[in-house]
Amino acid sequence: MSVSIVAVQPIVALVAGILILAMPRLLNYIVALYLIFVGVMGLIGNGTINL
Repeated sequence: MSVSIVAVQPIVALVAGILILAMPRLLNYIVALYLIFVGVMGLIGNGTINL
């Protein structure tokens, strides 16, 4: 089963938003992890990183 990067990002954003609403103290960590995730997915999607 193959999952497109385009399909994964909204799911991650939704989970991050729910976690921020539930635990506002985690905002910095959630934003940092989301940005790292999106950056890595963007690099993999562009073919810059071959895994």
